[in-house]
Amino acid sequence: MRTPLTGLLATLCLALTGCGYNTIQTQDEAVKAAWSEVVNQYQRRADLIPNLVATVKGYAAQEQAVLIGVTEARARATSVQVTPETLNDPEALKKFQAAQGELTGALKSLLVVVERYPDLKSDQNFRDLQAQLEGTENRITVARNRYIESVQIFNGTVRKFPVNLTAMMFGYDVKPTLTVENEAEISKPPTVEFETNP
Repeated sequence: MRTPLTGLLATLCLALTGCGYNTIQTQDEAVKAAWSEVVNQYQRRADLIPNLVATVKGYAAQEQAVLIGVTEARARATSVQVTPETLNDPEALKKFQAAQGELTGALKSLLVVVERYPDLKSDQNFRDLQAQLEGTENRITVARNRYIESVQIFNGTVRKFPVNLTAMMFGYDVKPTLTVENEAEISKPPTVEFETNP
């Protein structure tokens, strides 16, 4: 014999199966996991930098300004943290990206300095560190892409009807995604010039 409570529970269960709550939870956790991998790869890069700077310092002592710049940029990049709890804050994400972009620029400057020192480029320790750093940059790119994909899936879910009603009810909003720091610069077509010799 069915009681009114059993009927109510059965109706509630059927209604909840289409609400998307479990999907939101699963995708929210996927976004957090993807973000953790992004942070993990940025930390790996930060951990490699002191060894890289120490190796270069032995060869290029007069390049102190660049070495100090890399060290300071690393310190700033590791001081800005975006945790899974603050991942919904676009401003925190923007600060994190700016600090990581500054570190990327400092590393590019360091590698330009290295070009001036052929002995350094042939040093096995430096080559190993450079290979690890390049591998880490590739891992960062892959991790960022996975994060962007997981945010895209989550955002699509919480914006679709009827799941958007569940998302609103439980306070889930679209998540900010990673952006390219110099989007305006890279969106311009490259200038190609051919010099002619008279």
